[in-house]
Amino acid sequence: MNNSLVSVKVPASTANMGPGFDTIGMAFQLYTTIRMRLSTHTQIKMNGDELAALPQDKTNLLYKVAAHLFQLAGLPAPELYIEASSDIPLTRGLGSSAAAIVGALGAANVLAGEPFTLEQLFSIASHWEGHPDNVGAALFGGIVIASMPEEKEAEVPYVRLQAPPSLQALVIIPDFWLSTEKARSVLPETYNKIDVVYNISRSSLLVAALSQGRLDLLEQAMQDRIHQPYRASHVPGLSEILKAAPKHGALGAALSGAGPTILCFFKEDKEQLSAFIESVMTKHQIPYQAMVLLPDEVGIQIDVE
Repeated sequence: MNNSLVSVKVPASTANMGPGFDTIGMAFQLYTTIRMRLSTHTQIKMNGDELAALPQDKTNLLYKVAAHLFQLAGLPAPELYIEASSDIPLTRGLGSSAAAIVGALGAANVLAGEPFTLEQLFSIASHWEGHPDNVGAALFGGIVIASMPEEKEAEVPYVRLQAPPSLQALVIIPDFWLSTEKARSVLPETYNKIDVVYNISRSSLLVAALSQGRLDLLEQAMQDRIHQPYRASHVPGLSEILKAAPKHGALGAALSGAGPTILCFFKEDKEQLSAFIESVMTKHQIPYQAMVLLPDEVGIQIDVE
């Protein structure tokens, strides 16, 4: 085992991008930083107001994920010093839990003597999270298209694409939390054939458009009937933004992950788009934060001190 202090930096991510439900993820230049080392007793330090509300004992997600990796490696449960800080808003649909999972696995893997490859860490993270989109983007950077294998022990197949040049996202972060569990609970158990075919065609077009830099196709390719219409009741303003943002300068718009964050891709001028977003959110009396995020092409960064 390695007694060094390991520092890990992991990007935020968006998932689904409209029709690519649980399949397509993209990394952004907004980060969680985790420092971890072996210790004589477990000590967990969460920096920042949002993280301070999280458990600071062995029920903390970072510790549980790290201990899981040690178990998979055939090692005894470790005592760890863990310190974390994050610019990624919690439970807003920007991959905060995926960044935590990937970061904890990356740091623990070094401390355990690196028994697992990045591809194996991806499979472990995907099975822990339940889907591969956010964790894939957080681990590899860029855009990741992946699907869960039918056999639990099989590696998770994926393709990584570089984000098209000049692509930016105006990210609208409402001032309320929406848990993934709650967002998933509103989805139906079955779908009709028309909606399924609709989403298959759009998700296929989306991947093709992203791979060839066809930003002109994003408005059509990001349309969805599988999850966004059902989640709109929990995200005021979502329906209006999805419908009208392209008329105000957006290349395409989508709910980020399970929400409530909404993202609008754009290429150059965002002033008209920002004014439109402000009018919608003001109408619904929803306080929010807006930021412009660029794609992250690096993924997890690990330094050993």
